[in-house]
Amino acid sequence: MKKLFCALLLLTQGGFAQKWELIDPNATRETVNLYKSLKKIQKRGTVFAHQHATEYGRGWSGDADRSDVKSVVGTHPGMIGVDFSGFTGRNPEEYKTRLKKVVEDHYNRGGIITVAWHFYNPMGKGGFYWAGSDSIQVVPRLIPGGDGHEKYKQILDDIADWAKSVKGANGEPVPMIFRPYHEFDGGWFWWGAPHCTVDEFKTLWKFTLSYLRDTKDVHNFIYAFSPDNKFNTEEEFLERYPGDEWTDMVGMDNYADMGRDRYDLAAAARKLKIVSDYGKKAKKLAAFTETGLESIPNDTWWTETLLKVMKTDKMRLSYVLVWRNDSRSETHYYAPHPGHSSVADFLKFHDDKYTWFESDLAKKNIYKK
Repeated sequence: MKKLFCALLLLTQGGFAQKWELIDPNATRETVNLYKSLKKIQKRGTVFAHQHATEYGRGWSGDADRSDVKSVVGTHPGMIGVDFSGFTGRNPEEYKTRLKKVVEDHYNRGGIITVAWHFYNPMGKGGFYWAGSDSIQVVPRLIPGGDGHEKYKQILDDIADWAKSVKGANGEPVPMIFRPYHEFDGGWFWWGAPHCTVDEFKTLWKFTLSYLRDTKDVHNFIYAFSPDNKFNTEEEFLERYPGDEWTDMVGMDNYADMGRDRYDLAAAARKLKIVSDYGKKAKKLAAFTETGLESIPNDTWWTETLLKVMKTDKMRLSYVLVWRNDSRSETHYYAPHPGHSSVADFLKFHDDKYTWFESDLAKKNIYKK
């Protein structure tokens, strides 16, 4: 009786008595299995992810079954990051067709997909950065009651149609971690904190999820919430959090503390632990959703910076993603390529039992167990 009373008390006081489960009760079997697999993986390690890894790399683009990571260690990253940016850019149909193949190929090899959304301002002629998006408030215009709400629904219709069209070898919808409106605590994107209220942001998040899941019947998304690193407490981390019923995964993007602006590994670990601790408390997956060091000038960054931070205090983090390798830029790359000075250290990073790459995931059959 005492145990029952305590359980009821937790529920009535907004405690964390819920189960580990997706917020979509109709999630596909493969999506549920991915969620459960990530929960197990984060107890003992993390999946290594690379943005646009198989789409292009240093000096190449569009090659079949290629990535800079595979050229270095013999296997692709365990997770690839893709983006919905092209859905509202030039030649969207061509972009969607190409992206569909990229996602299906990686899934069929046993890998995982995460989707970011560098969303071009739908209410102006600019891009996704505030300074390049006509510098006008957009969020209040997209939520219910705004003059751009119907247009926003059409954009979500397009995403939903594409998400349901992406199929595995047996015809099943491919599960994806969808991470919209990332780094919202900064001011560089038009959805950033200085450009909309807390309530407006939460309303946008809730409408987006509800429309995709409940109206458009998209049931192959795991929803990830990821601010930048501007918080120092759990309260600050959760300032724009839409609620546990609206999120499957919590994360953080952090380049600044990891060598871009400074090397403050203690601060990086402390902030990441806030994410990990909240994930455990609220029964949510957790992740280091973006990080990296441009050009990787630190030859031991992989083991002496990234691994050190992530292994602090037994944190549970399902994946870590480093940013893309631009095919044309001489400096804009975040994963090693053949001949790079950090290759030896990256091989140690790959060989560490803590890190999971595509070949590791394929052995575990993560979508069926």
